[in-house]
Amino acid sequence: MLSYFLLFISAFGAATLLPLQSEAVLVTLLLKGQYSALLLISIATLGNVLGSCVNWWLGLKIEQFKHRKWFPVSEKRLQQAQSFYHKYGFYSLLLSWTPIIGDPITLVAGLFKENFWRFLCIVIIAKAGRYLFIYWVVMGFI
Repeated sequence: MLSYFLLFISAFGAATLLPLQSEAVLVTLLLKGQYSALLLISIATLGNVLGSCVNWWLGLKIEQFKHRKWFPVSEKRLQQAQSFYHKYGFYSLLLSWTPIIGDPITLVAGLFKENFWRFLCIVIIAKAGRYLFIYWVVMGFI
C-alpha cells in the first residue's frame, strides 16, 4: 500500500512545478512484479493529472504575481509557454506529459482560462498515454 502512495505522491509532485520524477518509481514497481500494472498506471495517471489540475488552478489565480521573485516559472519560460499555447491552443496540452515544457503549459492553460473539462480530458489522454508507453517499453524488454 505504501508503494502505491509513494507512486501517487511522486506523480502528483512531478506534474506540479516541483522537480520530481514519477517514471523511475513506476518502472521500479513494474519491475518488481508484485503490483498490478493496471493499478500502478491508474494511480500514476491520477496523481499526475491532479498535479496538472493544481497548475491550471494556479494559472487562474496567480497571474497577478508573475513579476514577483518567488513566482515558480521564470518570465522567459512563461513567455515561451504562452507563445506556444497561443499558437497551438488547447492542442498544446497533448504535450503536458513532456519534461520542461509540460508543467508550464498546464499553468498557461489556467492563465488563458482554458475550459477545465476540455483541459482535463486532454491532460488525461496525454498523461495516461505516457504511462502506458512506459509500461509497454518496460514490459517489452522483460
